[in-house]
Amino acid sequence: MIGHIHSIETCGTVDGPGMRFVVFFKGCPMRCMYCHNPDTWDMKGGEEKTVEELLEQYESLRPFYTNGGITATGGEPLMQIDFLIELFEAAKKRDIHTCLDTSGIMFRRNNPELLAKYERLLKVTDLIMLDIKHIDPEEHKKLTKQPLDNILDFARFANEQGNLIRIRHVIVPGITYNPEYLKKVGYFMAELDNVKQLEVLPYHQMGIPKYEKLGYEYPLKDVPALTNDDAAKAQQIILSAMKERRNELNG
Repeated sequence: MIGHIHSIETCGTVDGPGMRFVVFFKGCPMRCMYCHNPDTWDMKGGEEKTVEELLEQYESLRPFYTNGGITATGGEPLMQIDFLIELFEAAKKRDIHTCLDTSGIMFRRNNPELLAKYERLLKVTDLIMLDIKHIDPEEHKKLTKQPLDNILDFARFANEQGNLIRIRHVIVPGITYNPEYLKKVGYFMAELDNVKQLEVLPYHQMGIPKYEKLGYEYPLKDVPALTNDDAAKAQQIILSAMKERRNELNG
């Protein structure tokens, strides 16, 4: 089976625990206004790789990954779910830690054939880093051009399957940096038993040069980067709301 790969980072340090072999998949249906990888949207371009080729490259550097493993990111890896399953199943046979960085946008619970694929995938996925772009359904559509429901349902499904989940949330001034929305993120996280970490990602403008190179207009060019202090405040709001909600749920 062939995977359409945008690029590979051999020394990733922010895409899961330890040092990571990070595989950037091509293709994504989301059009996030702050996306810093717009060159991964289209399935065209990139390189065609087999699972064997990727794992051979990993094995050549394996001493560096003692406490790490492989991360599938993108783009949206779930657009190539068959290849992703093959990659992660082969990785687990080699005792390699697997991490999936996803928005969950491709998940559909009402499709039995597809659901079986997700069950198979999650059995060989050690960690899911789930990007929640916006917690309000209408604002999510404005921000990403995609609905929110199936993303939250993917989180619930992964929780049902017993997968460890790390929630990632980009804090954008005037868009997601809003106490009401941040509290709702915390309330949602409280419903999930297997959320082990929250990763607040401050909005930045580092994607602007890439947009210019591709000839795209950057939608948030007038939005300032979020300060570290504001990121810390946002994280505290989310965690406090999660704790509050869990206390309510536990009576």
